[in-house]
Amino acid sequence: MTTLTWIVASAFVGGVLSVLAASLFAFNARVGWVPMLISFAIGALLGAAFLDVLPEAIVASGDATATTTIVLAGILGFFVLEKLVLWRHCHIESCEGHEPHFGGHDHGRSGLMILVGDTFHNFVDGILIAAAFIEDPRLGMVTAVAIVAHEIPQEVGDFLILLHSGYSKARALAYNLLSSLATLVGGLLAWSALSVAQTAIPALLALAAANMIYVAVADLIPGLHKRPELRATVQQVLLIGAGVGAIVLTHHLVGLFGVS
Repeated sequence: MTTLTWIVASAFVGGVLSVLAASLFAFNARVGWVPMLISFAIGALLGAAFLDVLPEAIVASGDATATTTIVLAGILGFFVLEKLVLWRHCHIESCEGHEPHFGGHDHGRSGLMILVGDTFHNFVDGILIAAAFIEDPRLGMVTAVAIVAHEIPQEVGDFLILLHSGYSKARALAYNLLSSLATLVGGLLAWSALSVAQTAIPALLALAAANMIYVAVADLIPGLHKRPELRATVQQVLLIGAGVGAIVLTHHLVGLFGVS
């Protein structure tokens, strides 16, 4: 197989495989589990943002100030984007039901945010896979496997957020599969113009981190405060910790492959 064939196959199969593996868990969860498991999604998002994506962005750019500036701009930009989504809903229906709550859904707001950020992240994954294959086919295979393993916990969180946001299981799967195709786009772009694509990696990673932080902090955490009782709080803290722990475990497994 040629290098391009390996890139296309790994980017496509890797992106789809991570989505399908995550869906096996998310789709088997009972509807009543979703409010509790949103806490896990918060932990996975924050863990991925602060322990993986943001550090990678800083290392790739070599300028922490510039990277965090992009993160700040991204958070503000996603705030404006969400306002536009709210504005659209306010012209279609009463605005009273717009606050996200775990007894219902948030009219697709957090789902839209997570799909945008996930597309950025998948695009960068495609670039990284292509760069590894161009360097060494064996390194490319290991990188592709590591990326799939790393994406699964985050994709589980994405599915739970989409369900919480009012998407049906079929729509959640369809949109996540569509978003996963950004991995293929990134891989093809990197193959055709690797030097140009690589220069965009730090900014794209910073925007992906901004999206994860914004969705977790602005859209999901406020809903946890609607259940202030001690038992619910302990449960939420433990599940947030489990989400972070899943990211840490994935880091350890990726380290065993020798991939940073």
